[in-house]
Amino acid sequence: MPIHFGTDGWRAVISDTFTFHNLRMVTQAIADAVNSESWNNGTGIEGSNNQRNIIVGFDTRFLSDRYAVDVARVLAANDYKVYLAQSDAPTPAISYMVRHLMARAGVMITASHNAPRYNGVKLKAAYGGSALSEQCRKVEIYLNDNEERARGPNLMDFEQARKLGLIQRFNPLPPYYDHLRTLIDFDAIADHPQRLVVDSMYGSGRGVIKGILQGTGCEVQEIRAEMNPGFGGVHPEPIMSNLGSLAGAISTHMGNFGLATDGDADRIGAMDERGNFVDPHKIMALAFKHLVEKRGWKGPVVRTVSTSRMIDRLAKRYDLPVYETPVGFNYIADFMLKEDILLGGEESGGISFRGNIPEGDGVLMGLLLIEIVASNGASLYDLVADLLQQVGPAFYQRNDLRLSHPVAKDKMIKTLVENAPSRIADVELDKVSTTDGVKYIFKDDSWLLIRPSGTEPVLRVYAEGRSEEMVQALIGFGEHVAADCT
Repeated sequence: MPIHFGTDGWRAVISDTFTFHNLRMVTQAIADAVNSESWNNGTGIEGSNNQRNIIVGFDTRFLSDRYAVDVARVLAANDYKVYLAQSDAPTPAISYMVRHLMARAGVMITASHNAPRYNGVKLKAAYGGSALSEQCRKVEIYLNDNEERARGPNLMDFEQARKLGLIQRFNPLPPYYDHLRTLIDFDAIADHPQRLVVDSMYGSGRGVIKGILQGTGCEVQEIRAEMNPGFGGVHPEPIMSNLGSLAGAISTHMGNFGLATDGDADRIGAMDERGNFVDPHKIMALAFKHLVEKRGWKGPVVRTVSTSRMIDRLAKRYDLPVYETPVGFNYIADFMLKEDILLGGEESGGISFRGNIPEGDGVLMGLLLIEIVASNGASLYDLVADLLQQVGPAFYQRNDLRLSHPVAKDKMIKTLVENAPSRIADVELDKVSTTDGVKYIFKDDSWLLIRPSGTEPVLRVYAEGRSEEMVQALIGFGEHVAADCT
């Protein structure tokens, strides 16, 4: 099966396509690509990043630690100095270390929020975010070329590499913590300590939020923080259907609200004191409101095509520009690298803001949410209610349709554009966007998006409406026309 890099790296089923052999071949291609003179072209890092350092990290998935060791062995055999995390760590911590240590690249072994049977590789560029699409294509070119030439990977004995100083174990958390302290107002948190539950979902964010909050007076209860490579049989994605444990913890008064991070802690979800899920749309909107109104920040905001238009309504109030991108944080990162972006995020929970690396960071956003609650002296429920009163209502739903065969994307888009409805539920269509898939935007700011996933054989149908009835009408229409296109 051909190996391709999607919107955020390569993911595959363990022992099927994700094997030690294939991983070594991919790593050799990464080593070749990173070694090329043009590796940093387009990244804004020119001439200042000539060290042969590469950072390697891993999450809590089955064999992730062993896979990371093999990645380090291949890179060391290609004469790179490898900084290998001493234990599982969040993706944003590893990504930050790429920039902090001025490394040429980073490799994170993770399949993020995907099912336990998957593992994967996230490739990081020198600026600390996901590699550019051009860089990923370069890796694929080297991979195909090496296979055609029957050129196997270079491989060095692990202990020999350590003795030669080519592999060095390290702890990424202390420098990452120092970085977070420059972005979060811990004094505001300490002035109003919170009682909260952190659900790490058995991922590599375990212990991280609790650890940095020590000394603030916050009472933090952590659940699902032990090592469990099967994630308890639940996808490590912080959405309501996967957060029964967090809801149970809040219902038994373990905390006044809850935070949840995904398998590699680059995504965030939350839950208020009444057990209501606070989705990333609301988290991003609360963050936007806080950064402008409490910190006095100004600047453009970037959101993906599948993210709430509450952001647009807030931006209109603040007279700030909004940029819309295709799904995938790498598109948001492009803007963050070129402009002084205030805030960027996507509906899946990858959000970041000014001063951070151009990467979704569930730990950072969880801490910002704590700062928001503490500095406002109000409950998370009340903060969300106030937000919705100002720029809502906004009801949202996403349905994923599992496909038995690939979708001809261009043909699907053409069909959906040509057959766009004039209205749904008596609300007139305003415009059609093809930024990523097809998005119908209606006069009342409701919208329907239909797009294929970039990482799975899935067709995604998204809808946001001003009422539950409108959302259901949008979803129903979307699923009907999507079925016709497949």
